[in-house]
Amino acid sequence: MKQKLEGITETLLIPLWARARESQEKNPIVKDDMAGKMMEQIEYDFQKFEHKRMPQVSIAIRTELLDKATSIFIGKHPDGTVVNLGCGLDTRYFRLETQQIHWYDLDLPEPIRIRKHFFQETEHYKMIARSIFDASWSEDVRKDKPVLFIAEGLLMYFKEKQIKELLEYLTTAFPGAEMLCEVSTPLLVDRHRNMNPQYERHVPFLWGIWNGKEMEEITSRVRFVEEWNYYDYHKERRKQAKISLTREESGRILHLKFMD
Repeated sequence: MKQKLEGITETLLIPLWARARESQEKNPIVKDDMAGKMMEQIEYDFQKFEHKRMPQVSIAIRTELLDKATSIFIGKHPDGTVVNLGCGLDTRYFRLETQQIHWYDLDLPEPIRIRKHFFQETEHYKMIARSIFDASWSEDVRKDKPVLFIAEGLLMYFKEKQIKELLEYLTTAFPGAEMLCEVSTPLLVDRHRNMNPQYERHVPFLWGIWNGKEMEEITSRVRFVEEWNYYDYHKERRKQAKISLTREESGRILHLKFMD
């Protein structure tokens, strides 16, 4: 029986739909059958997202990149800690070989309430219903092992001052931790901000950078390790989706290291 979940928004549903839609492709970039099963339980007109083929492919690429990088961390630190910031309806914990990892999905109370329709907590999997800017959540996170933070589809919705505040807190509370984060470019920020609100309800992007090294300018306690540019992956699928951005303009995933 389908559920009409109050408070559910397109910022939660579009990534869910994108992963489920990608799973239906002949040669999918990512496979997320759980996303499809979740969609079947939600009373919502997902068909209206079908025109969003460009973000759908981009979401699939970012999911693949983050899955691979997270799996590498887990392979190195099978008993470590992963904190998924602004998790939305992400299913990564359940899709990857998480072994004995301690995983925390963190988001505002409303998304966590919705998540609890689909997921149950265990000894190794917890959900935290708090803002990423509420420093008290760190008291609930295991810190005695290596820590990885994931920020997918998140940072671009905040101003640089807020991102600096978040990074300075994280680097102080979790010295030596690593972070995987999605970043947009100033060009995409401008395009997204100027979208016609009557055409598509959306929360505008507020922040973007051209190069991952710029993160070191936001706080001196962060070191840029590497980045993966969407432009370099699945070029045929990008072409089919009519993604015309140059490599300099494309979104990317950054790997950061916090100072000890």
